[in-house]
Amino acid sequence: MAIAQPSYIRRTLAEPEPPPMTSEGLLAWMRVRLFDGAFNAVLTMVSAVIIAALVWPTVKFLFIDAVWTGSSRVDCLSETVGHEVGACWPFIRAKFTQFMYGFYPASEQWRVDLTYALGALLLVPLLIPRVPAKGTNAILFFGVFPVVAFFLLVGDVFGLPHVETRVWGGFLVTLVISFTGIIFSLPLGILLALGRRSELPIIRTLSVVFIEFWRGVPLITVLFFATYMLPLFLPGNWKIDGLLRVLIGVVLFAGAYMAEVVRGGLQAIGRGQFEGAMALGLGYWRTMGFVILPQALRLVIPGIVNSFIALFKDTTLVLIVAIFDLLGQLRAAFADPTWATPVTLFTGFAFAGMVYFLFSFGMSRYALFMERRLNTEHRH
Repeated sequence: MAIAQPSYIRRTLAEPEPPPMTSEGLLAWMRVRLFDGAFNAVLTMVSAVIIAALVWPTVKFLFIDAVWTGSSRVDCLSETVGHEVGACWPFIRAKFTQFMYGFYPASEQWRVDLTYALGALLLVPLLIPRVPAKGTNAILFFGVFPVVAFFLLVGDVFGLPHVETRVWGGFLVTLVISFTGIIFSLPLGILLALGRRSELPIIRTLSVVFIEFWRGVPLITVLFFATYMLPLFLPGNWKIDGLLRVLIGVVLFAGAYMAEVVRGGLQAIGRGQFEGAMALGLGYWRTMGFVILPQALRLVIPGIVNSFIALFKDTTLVLIVAIFDLLGQLRAAFADPTWATPVTLFTGFAFAGMVYFLFSFGMSRYALFMERRLNTEHRH
């Protein structure tokens, strides 16, 4: 019979462990995040050198060497200033109205400003989670505001002069196309995603054909077809506004991509959710509206916002069909000999880049905020 060995008993006190390193403060954050090991330290230093090499020339061009006051190209020449010239901001100030309104009549530009103000007034409360009356606010923003904006911008009602869309331009066109595409592509994408998962063969087939067709052609082709070829297939007395044709093409194109994003969220929902809704006696549309879609859309918030940002930036392609958005007006302003300088081109594109970045970054940050707020899985 084996004799059990006595367990080890320590006879002396263990050496005290070193005190834990502080986990708070800037130095602790840098030590943990940037200098945690030799490889990370080298990577951090190399990254710092690359960032400095890119950031410093940009800051120097945009701010330090920039020209802030002037009335013509002469004020932005190095011969006049006496040193190397950076960004020519007087060019942006002189053309700012053109960038915002295009060739919209100056006497009617208050209508564009009023549209901007109404949109912001309805959108801001909609983005704040704790503001009450969200349903009424959503109806006003998504249902009433587009109609009011249409009559304000187009006119020909209530004594407002008619303004043709061909004179619209600048940031106005950018917002109109992106807003319309975002508002209408999401519900269209939801319907297409549901149709692609339908058990009815005809609906599923039509949805698949629609999605694959619009995903299989580039947006430039869609814009060309909508602008130049679509009128050839219409009866002789039918006329569709050029901007409206572009809006329809953009909505259909964006809706096809949005459908695949939404379908990914629908496929991530477990079978138990459908069975639970059926056990409660809910029909198909109530199951989708109250149980499935809220969960699916929450899962694909990053994909939806990514599509919105891509659509917002893709509005620049309308320039090829003679619709001058912000970038189109910018390129038209370069042709003005009054501001022809070596730095005018870089200043204009820097301004446009900052505008697009601010809007895109704002959408991504708000989407991240909503994603965190709606992520209730790990809350206790």
